[in-house]
Amino acid sequence: MNFTRNIDLLLFLIMLAITHSTSQSTTAGDVITITKAVNVAKPGCQSQCGNVTIPYPFGIGPGCFLGEWFEITCNTSFNPPRTQIGRLQLLEFTDYTFRLANRVASQCYDPFGNITEDNPARTSVGEASPFSFSQKNQFTLIGCDDFALFLDPVIANFTSGCIALCSKPEEVVNGSCSGVGCCQTSIPKGLKYYYTSVDSMTNSNHTKIWSFDPCTYSFLGEKERFTFNGVSDFMDPNFRNRTMASVPMLVDWVVGNLSCSEARSAGVLACQANSECVDSDTGVPGYRCICNNGYQGQPYLEPGCQDINECEDPNNLCDGVCTNTPGNYTCSCQDGYVGDGLKRGRGCTKKNSEFPVIKFSLGMGFGFLAILIGITWLYFVFKKRNLVKLRQKFFQQNGGLLLKQRITNNEGNVDSTKVFTALELEKATNNYAEDRILGRGGYGIVYKGILTDHRVVAIKKSRVVDETQIELFINEVIILTKVNHRNVVKLLGCCLETEVPLLVYEYVSNGTLFNHIHGKGTMTWLSWENRLRVAAEAAGALSYLHSATSNPVIHRDVKSANILLDDNYITKMADFGASRLVPLDQTQVTTLVQGTLGYLDPEYFHTSQLTEKSDVYSFGVVLAELLTGKKPLCMEQTEEERNLASYFIMSLKEDHLFQILEPRVVREGTLEQLQQIGELVKRCLSLTADERPTMKEVANYLEGLRKFTQHPWVSRHGDEENANLLNAEGQETDLYEESINPYSSTDEISSGFTNNSGLMYPSNILR
Repeated sequence: MNFTRNIDLLLFLIMLAITHSTSQSTTAGDVITITKAVNVAKPGCQSQCGNVTIPYPFGIGPGCFLGEWFEITCNTSFNPPRTQIGRLQLLEFTDYTFRLANRVASQCYDPFGNITEDNPARTSVGEASPFSFSQKNQFTLIGCDDFALFLDPVIANFTSGCIALCSKPEEVVNGSCSGVGCCQTSIPKGLKYYYTSVDSMTNSNHTKIWSFDPCTYSFLGEKERFTFNGVSDFMDPNFRNRTMASVPMLVDWVVGNLSCSEARSAGVLACQANSECVDSDTGVPGYRCICNNGYQGQPYLEPGCQDINECEDPNNLCDGVCTNTPGNYTCSCQDGYVGDGLKRGRGCTKKNSEFPVIKFSLGMGFGFLAILIGITWLYFVFKKRNLVKLRQKFFQQNGGLLLKQRITNNEGNVDSTKVFTALELEKATNNYAEDRILGRGGYGIVYKGILTDHRVVAIKKSRVVDETQIELFINEVIILTKVNHRNVVKLLGCCLETEVPLLVYEYVSNGTLFNHIHGKGTMTWLSWENRLRVAAEAAGALSYLHSATSNPVIHRDVKSANILLDDNYITKMADFGASRLVPLDQTQVTTLVQGTLGYLDPEYFHTSQLTEKSDVYSFGVVLAELLTGKKPLCMEQTEEERNLASYFIMSLKEDHLFQILEPRVVREGTLEQLQQIGELVKRCLSLTADERPTMKEVANYLEGLRKFTQHPWVSRHGDEENANLLNAEGQETDLYEESINPYSSTDEISSGFTNNSGLMYPSNILR
């Protein structure tokens, strides 16, 4: 790598020398950096409040600010005076951001587990404002038996969170926020409002760790301003106040709510002379004004940015005559001297004979050109060789030799396992272009690829790989490539020449079942009969994985977002990123708990013992989704309705099943069918795995219901049974009308839990 870096430097110096040898007057503006806007208030307006300098477009008093959102209040009832924007305390302005005083959520306990302090925290910068929380902030949780939710249900429909666990102070490491005593996670663009609260993970409420961790805290703050100090932070009674004082929140700001071109067309562009408009990249509509290179000043106020006289700067690059130009400057030599006029170039030397200088310059130019061509050729040769060596290293590191050995030995007829090269997949995805991204998940990014034989495939690029599990990964690849079921997305092969292995699947074009259930608009094809068919096909696929493969495969992440539909709405089970193989002599495996919000088996969560029945529980949630059209978790609903699984079971017990079913399901399904499938969901959602049916039993039961639906006289019978669900005029009563909250979410979060009836239902587990 040092050799490559040295070649790059040498190439730059050679090209610079050639340029110098052919010119005596050189523009020096290339070395000038973009100047920053000066913090200048509008003339005649107050420019200071306490220790804070107020730059335009912000201002204090009428006529001193650009728009209503930029009005600053100087509260003189404090000493020193406090700067406020709305009701928020403003600490400092930086380039296109400002810092706000922080708010910290906390919860404290006494030695007996009683809560002595419970303070959630929320902050808003205005839904319609041009402000948003900067991605230079980070959400942090401090504690040893705690979880924290971080959400914006009003504007961004965003939910995230953290889990922090530890049992003794020796486990906590200063400066580390990886989940032991401290957890951190990032925030999305465009976030304008957030709410955070903390709670204990267990019923013990810190009684086992109270001696060194009596309180837990969560907050949003600037990344660079917070360092975790381990147990000393737990024991500091002033931690909350100290953090609010020392860790501010960064807020991005832009001007207006139009792009540069839209503002220019509308005649409302705020950028003044010698400045340029830059579109917002904060996730909030708007733009910013910056001074052009070689200019400085206030780009939002007349007369705009002013030219910098670089010749007055003693550090300019001129060795001879410096001439200032608008936005730049040039260097040249006085009469009677030759050279480029640069300190770091050839400078200026007295002219003796013009002809030898020309010959010398031409000779040097051709010589350097020959050297440049030779070194460029060597550079690309070494670069290609290093790339080949790097790919060979990754291939061996990712188990390539083991896979080749299995293919050569033809163990279990694995010759169908295709090993793709990195170059093949780069071409297939147009070098992993942004417009080829099909989706992003907790395990990686999925790209759409077109192979040289014109096959369309889905290429999964994982985030990380555990080098200690390479042999297990190769075994899974070999087994999954042999999975051959019409309702399972087929694994076509893999690529091991990259830092993390790439998996190549068949492409399924019609989206996810989640989008068809919860998407906007009417899904006319999603009839009762088609819902039964999709459910039966998905159950058959899982049954096949559990019992018909050479080694049983537990999916471990069954959810409607992982059930795909092809052009003919045929079901395809997908995303085996969390799957595990079960040895033939075992019925369960112990794993790190992983899953998705609302679908996770509570018994698996408590015991870490993964069984086939864990998939059954998750599939029961999917069935409940199909029947009700509701999402697995809805944080804006009442406490009893938040968790779909517990709400469905409760509705069955109270004989209110038909009140939560979708109206179309009630209309098209018979009373007997709906009661039977409701009981099936109840069995799948049993808290004890032994009480759940197998996936084979579920698949057979659903196929039986399908055949019953297709019987020629079933529809007439169903109409009679459902007649009592309609009013006298033949219209549906409002008993079955159920609105779907647009802010409910099943997005994956770092952690979080919903407590219903004393039972812990997992909302999500950190991946």
